[in-house]
Amino acid sequence: MAITRMRPAAVPGPASNTPGPASNLLTIARRGLNEAAISSRPAERYASAHLAALRCAAAVLAAKTRPELSTARRRRPRNAWALLADVAPELAEWAAFFSAGATKRAAAEAGIEGAVSARDADDLLRDVEIFLALVETTLGVAHQSALALHVRAS
Repeated sequence: MAITRMRPAAVPGPASNTPGPASNLLTIARRGLNEAAISSRPAERYASAHLAALRCAAAVLAAKTRPELSTARRRRPRNAWALLADVAPELAEWAAFFSAGATKRAAAEAGIEGAVSARDADDLLRDVEIFLALVETTLGVAHQSALALHVRAS
C-alpha cells in the first residue's frame, strides 16, 4: 500500500475534536478486533487482528498529519508503520513490532499452512487490544474495550 508523504498537523484536543476519519478508523479497527476474537481459524484471527492494528495506525496518521501539497520534491512512498514512527515517536516500538508481523499476516492471508499458530493469533489479539487502547489515549478518545467477553455457563 503506497502512502504519500505526510507532515504534522495540529494534534486534536478532546475526544469531540477527533477528526471524523480517525474516529471512523478506530471504529472499524474495534469491529475488526471483535471479528478476530470470534474467529475459530488462527490464520484468520491473526490477519484480522493485524489489520485492526493497521487501522489504528491509520487513525493516528489521519489525526496527526495532512497530505503535503507540494509536488516539488516527492519522497519515495513509505508504509504506514514507518510513517507512524515518525509522526508519533511514542508509538515507534509498536510500529516496529507490527511491521515485523506483516510478512506473517501476508502468509496467513495467502492460506499458507502452518504460517500462524493459535498461540500467535491469540498473542497478537491481546497486543492489538493494548495498542488500540494506547492509540485511543494518544488521540484523546475514551477507550472502549474492543474484545467481547465470552462467558461460558458452568
